[in-house]
Amino acid sequence: MAIRAAHFGDGALMKPSDLDLIRRSKAGDLDAFNGLVERYQGQVFNVAIRILGSGASADDATQETFIAAYGAIGGFRGDNIRAWLLRIAKNKCYDMMRSMRRRQTDSLDDMLNEPALAAAANPTPEEEAMRGELAAAIQRAILALPRDQRAVVVFVDVQGLSYGEAAEASGVSIGTVKSRLSRGRRAVRDYLRERGGELLPPEFRQTG
Repeated sequence: MAIRAAHFGDGALMKPSDLDLIRRSKAGDLDAFNGLVERYQGQVFNVAIRILGSGASADDATQETFIAAYGAIGGFRGDNIRAWLLRIAKNKCYDMMRSMRRRQTDSLDDMLNEPALAAAANPTPEEEAMRGELAAAIQRAILALPRDQRAVVVFVDVQGLSYGEAAEASGVSIGTVKSRLSRGRRAVRDYLRERGGELLPPEFRQTG
């Protein structure tokens, strides 16, 4: 089996829908499944690097996610393939964390260029340096969270999933997602205040 990024020709052709790719994948069409890989591998990788903190480990988790998804696609019964894939990715990351027996926190360079942390157009050198420091501090704060809070913060605040999608990806209720997200956000703010309050926007610097 060779899972790869698929290409659908030039932009003049309409890309198939997720449901069409899912249907064809269930029928054994590897090209269709590779279409899902191409469509969602970036989001899976971004979730993995936020949870694991290492580009190399995130690459491994992404590969394992799609291998597992290919084997399980026949049993997929929903219509939200993104949430399903991110749930598999979360579980693969948890498996890797258990096997490593320690959290990796050193490989942050890839994270600094993520769209979620993109700077405004034409930043000054000082703004760019500050953005880089804040991005690194935020990633360290995320990595310091308990893994369940970390996953929810990544799903909602980094990947932009709705509460419903995050609940599906996490395998918990929407209420649990909201609770974990609230605690995670508070912990990130507290971490940044304690270790680099000068990096925060003014409205986040005061407790109250």
